[in-house]
Amino acid sequence: MRYLLWLASVLIAGYDLSAQSFELGATQEVYKGKIGETVRVPLKLTNRTGEPLSLIIKKVSSNLGSTQKDMLCPDNDCFTTPSDGLVVRLGPEQSLETVAVALEAGLASGISSVKYIIYNRSSPGEAVELDLNFSVEEWSAIQDILTHPGIVLHDVYPNPVTDHAFVKYDLINPQLEAKIVIHNILGNTIDEYLLPEGESVVKIRTDALSAGIYFYTLYLDNEGIMTRKLIVRK
Repeated sequence: MRYLLWLASVLIAGYDLSAQSFELGATQEVYKGKIGETVRVPLKLTNRTGEPLSLIIKKVSSNLGSTQKDMLCPDNDCFTTPSDGLVVRLGPEQSLETVAVALEAGLASGISSVKYIIYNRSSPGEAVELDLNFSVEEWSAIQDILTHPGIVLHDVYPNPVTDHAFVKYDLINPQLEAKIVIHNILGNTIDEYLLPEGESVVKIRTDALSAGIYFYTLYLDNEGIMTRKLIVRK
């Protein structure tokens, strides 16, 4: 009798699995990223039927920091997750990998999570849950980010920064005019700092800046060489 009950449960489970009209590909247990980054999680969705299928991806809950934001990204166009979810259309037996969910990591390290549900619009009982965990980490303390015939430049430290940060450098060619220019996300110049010969560290003041994402660019003889993010945290 017990064997018959067990066999029936297995058959029912097998029927439910085969009746599911779509599949979601495997995802990782934890997705890692750095402060200020956008962490993307690509989704693989497969229509298991011979008919067109419309799926809804909808957020159920989240545990995010105050400067973080969850997003949905169809075809690399990311936007804040709408309350009514995102519609994804699949052709017969089609697999689609152009949709992703993403986390704007914000200005603080830590663990965050977002829970989604994906269901068949014409049959909401056919659904899968998607639990995503994100580990947002600090940037490593100091790195050599540029080795140039005229200069060796280290990364800004600390980054994120509250009141002031430092840039360590070694000006190899004293004939170069080297400077660091700070600008906002619109490209407007906020401040600039010369990197004079005979010194090795410049202090960047950020106490007057609002919290957010900025950029710093190294200029050599007024030519922009490289640009990196600068995170200001209050």
